[in-house]
Amino acid sequence: MKEITIEVPKLNYHVEEAYKSLRTNLLFCGSDKKVIDITSCTEDEGKSTVARLLAISLAQTGKNVVLVDADMRKSVLTRAVRIQGHQKVNGLSLYLSGQVFINDILYKTNINGFYMIFTGQFPPNPAELLCTERFSLMVSSLRKAFDYVIIDTPPLGVVTDSAMVANDCDGAILVVESGAIGYPFAQDVVGQLRKADCPILGAVLNKVDIRSGSKYYGKYGGYGKYGKYGGYGHYYGYGKEGSSDATDGRKDSGGKGVNSSVDQIEL
Repeated sequence: MKEITIEVPKLNYHVEEAYKSLRTNLLFCGSDKKVIDITSCTEDEGKSTVARLLAISLAQTGKNVVLVDADMRKSVLTRAVRIQGHQKVNGLSLYLSGQVFINDILYKTNINGFYMIFTGQFPPNPAELLCTERFSLMVSSLRKAFDYVIIDTPPLGVVTDSAMVANDCDGAILVVESGAIGYPFAQDVVGQLRKADCPILGAVLNKVDIRSGSKYYGKYGGYGKYGKYGGYGHYYGYGKEGSSDATDGRKDSGGKGVNSSVDQIEL
């Protein structure tokens, strides 16, 4: 299995305690809540940072955790890690299109018990790939191999990708930027998750400005900046896909070269 080195940011006291609290709350949701969809209302609310640090926090308690980057439109997780000895990173898009096996996209990190699956090359049809039977088979295999599967998905208030993924999840966590998202907008996103039959485990209020001397909670890291890729509404024509229902039946990807069945995961 390929290995990668990731740099864990040094968190201030307030942020570290917030993630410990989030981790504890998730653990108390029950052992049946293993596959978790992390989404937000819109871009730049910090969902990818929340997903990554939550997954790391869970792994630090001795759990086997895999973080799946399912934001195949505008991922930021790849820039948060450093790949050792491999210039080419196989990702989710290659697997879902039937070009590689699941073990070809699973990366072991330098953090004990923490694994990652990257998006890989951005495909022109991310929504279609995520609603295939191949994605469901992957989630099923990861569910058996790991204690927790954390899936980072695009903002549900902009595209329906997250609702499609939610069909295979045990629960969802909604990341909301403090002071930036209106109640009706958040309620609309919650409604979409409910249509997908995905229990809402709770919400993370992110970028809260908690003053502690000269330090600020919201100062950490500029959560979820997308840099040169611009806004979600621009990249890959977000918001222009039509109104496909999140509960539509899944279809086979028809990928060639690799059998559609999922091979056994080797840890």
